[in-house]
Amino acid sequence: MISLSDIRRARILVVDDEPVNVQLLEYLLKTTGYENVSSTNDPRQVVALHLKHRFDLIILDLHMPGMNGFDVMEALKPLESDSWLPVLVVTAEPDKKLAALEAGARDFIGKPIDTVEVMTRIRNLLEVRLLHRESRDHGTELERQVRERTAELARFRGAMDATPDALFLIDTASMAMVDVSEGACRMLGFSRDALLRIDPVALGLATRTQLERLLGGGGAHDGDSEADIVQTDLLRAGGEGSVAVEISWKLHEQDPAHSGQRMLIAVARDISERLQAEETLRHAASYDALTGLPNRSLFFDNLRDTIELAQDKNWRVAVLCITLDRFKVINDTLGTRGGDELLRQFSTRLVRCVKVRDAVGRLGGDEFALILTMPREQQDAVNMANDVRDSLRLPFDLHGQQAALTASIGIAMYPDDTVEPGALVKYADTAMVRAKEAGRDGYRFFTAGMNVQVLARLDLELALRGALEDSQFVLHYQPKMELNTGRIAGTEALLRWHRPGFGLVYPAEFVPIMEETGLVVRVGDWIIDEACRQIAAWNAAEVRDVRVAVNVSSRQFVEGDLEGVVKDALARHGVEPGLLELELTESALMQNAEHTTEVLTRLKALGIRISIDDFGTGYSSLAYLKRFPIDKLKIDIAFVRDIVNNPDDAAIALAIISMAHSLHMQVIAEGVETRAQMAYLRRHRCDQIQGFYFSRALPADQLAEMVVSNRAKPEEKQAADDKVQTLLIVDDDPNVLTALHRLFRRDGYRVLTASSPAEGFELLALYRVHVILCDQRMPVMSGTEFLSKVKEMYPETIRIILSGYTGVDSVLDSINRGAIYRFYTKPWDDQQLRDNVRLAFRHYWMTYGPYDDRKAPREEDAQGEAA
Repeated sequence: MISLSDIRRARILVVDDEPVNVQLLEYLLKTTGYENVSSTNDPRQVVALHLKHRFDLIILDLHMPGMNGFDVMEALKPLESDSWLPVLVVTAEPDKKLAALEAGARDFIGKPIDTVEVMTRIRNLLEVRLLHRESRDHGTELERQVRERTAELARFRGAMDATPDALFLIDTASMAMVDVSEGACRMLGFSRDALLRIDPVALGLATRTQLERLLGGGGAHDGDSEADIVQTDLLRAGGEGSVAVEISWKLHEQDPAHSGQRMLIAVARDISERLQAEETLRHAASYDALTGLPNRSLFFDNLRDTIELAQDKNWRVAVLCITLDRFKVINDTLGTRGGDELLRQFSTRLVRCVKVRDAVGRLGGDEFALILTMPREQQDAVNMANDVRDSLRLPFDLHGQQAALTASIGIAMYPDDTVEPGALVKYADTAMVRAKEAGRDGYRFFTAGMNVQVLARLDLELALRGALEDSQFVLHYQPKMELNTGRIAGTEALLRWHRPGFGLVYPAEFVPIMEETGLVVRVGDWIIDEACRQIAAWNAAEVRDVRVAVNVSSRQFVEGDLEGVVKDALARHGVEPGLLELELTESALMQNAEHTTEVLTRLKALGIRISIDDFGTGYSSLAYLKRFPIDKLKIDIAFVRDIVNNPDDAAIALAIISMAHSLHMQVIAEGVETRAQMAYLRRHRCDQIQGFYFSRALPADQLAEMVVSNRAKPEEKQAADDKVQTLLIVDDDPNVLTALHRLFRRDGYRVLTASSPAEGFELLALYRVHVILCDQRMPVMSGTEFLSKVKEMYPETIRIILSGYTGVDSVLDSINRGAIYRFYTKPWDDQQLRDNVRLAFRHYWMTYGPYDDRKAPREEDAQGEAA
């Protein structure tokens, strides 16, 4: 028998080019009692070291510079041609494992290393190695006795029966057993006579093919050479199952020189207890002791297998990470006994939802995960999340105490989010945290932005806490332009953060964190003070009367002393109140209407100007709008972005302008980025704009230079183009555009051409267009769709379809709805088309008048046209 001390005295060599890996394995081996552990980082030294020390186990990394693991095994083969060397391969590439076994390795372990698995495999290989050595020594002894005392069969039998292992002697000529040891009879429960009557193949010693291979020299060798050790099951007497054994074979020839009798000797060792112990260890290493569910390690293995199958089947896989809301409260209240019982009951409910236990895992604490394979839509993941939530609706009975809980669930999808099992679980966990933050009892799908936010948030929060004290914040100023004059009407102070090592950080990255942590109140107070300081600095530099608008957050308005901060800043820097403007969101104003009214009234009495930021995106209560002392409304960028081509956004923006003017308020549009947006807003009497088209946010000194330069220029006077007869031609065919432009230019029109509806909308915003001639069949948007939108935004235009498309149903429908004035076909007659367009202009002037297209149609002209 192999003792524990024998195993611990075994000679082990660790080969890895990474010192940290060598140190880790040496530490694990030595701390678990192994006494003879050697190592090297140079694979080229392995052969020399093995010649000198004859190691019992070589733990070999496959991937090393200069000489890889395969080369090392090839170099070792000549040294071990007559014996059995256990090589344990270490690799991070699963597809290399089979190749390693074929190259001579006896086993493998994967990276990253699982401690339990590594130590178990090392012990098993050493035990097999030492067992084989013991069997070899014993066989040598038997052969010596046979050579010396061929006539003393009794002594040979005594040697056989002395070992606890089972020995079987098989005559190679008849392939029948000629003798067995007493250990074989004890192991299998047969009498010696009964055992000798059983065919070796039927007993399970080997297959017929294996026996033939052994005779041919493929597995057993003459003399002192060792054979391969094979694990198999031997038949037990009475049909009571089988015995797991390890068998080593020897081919014994009594007198090879004279063709004497040849015997196959099989030595079988009962490994049932060892296998049971290994299975116990495997189960303990793979399953959660409390719930019986797969633990984190096994769950990842199961997920990896599921993803491999999904790749072949083109399926989607969802991973749901689940955490119990308020579990800590239950655990603290009822103790660990109640908490453990809750986890056991929840795991049972979870398995019922999934119906496959291996698809569920406990990752730790109150965090669980499950795998869902979906051949179809990701709605299956939503349904499963709801099933899990529904399973919690019934209270848990925890030793007589009733407890009701909810769960927060994060979902990540393969292959949508990632193809790596580890990343998939990580992403699902990130989404789970977001679901918990969002109010619990819900689920969230992972988005790519979550991962970045989670990693950066803590670092940002820590850096923010010292940013104010270290003077890392700075204000930039974005000018606002008066549309009627082109003058700079004021600026908005925008916070920037000069973060050391990162450069300039924009508010969208850190303001939400300041809101959550409450830092926004202190920083908001600093912004007001800094804005007043800068106003005073500009005044001192003869850049006077620059009004600065400052954003006030909801928390600053509710929790801070806004009135006191404003008064102190104005007094400290000697600034006129009228040069400071406060921008508040609708949500901030509506949190406490009475408090809001009182504070704003007092600020207004000081001379501070008040504006509502992002108007239209919050409450938009007209009753409170009338009640609060507001000077200005700011149209949110959401309505400005598509204002020239989206009738709904245009309608909202124009309604805000009209309403504000009716209430004697000014209107400013933010986010203006194109000339067309500016022209459209100017035409509809918006007072001011702010955005990249006019200027980005600038440092204080650059803003001062811009103000001085702007004031030195004469005011911009907008030329009236009402009397210029303007024709817009929209067609995606450049040849048609060229021909029509040449045709109508002779009639004195201002001819505008657009190759797409999007370009047409731009030109409509820039110029006063009277007649539109549009092709029907265009990519992205048809002519009737384009003109229907134009009718909503520019109802006074005369809209004509010119198309070679013969299907007229949609065109007739548009004519009936008033979206189209006329429909003409391609190819056209030049003179006839010119006459028709001339009539269209005549219809426009008769309906709207030649000078002012905003007044109502002249009644007598409209009646005359109808007649």
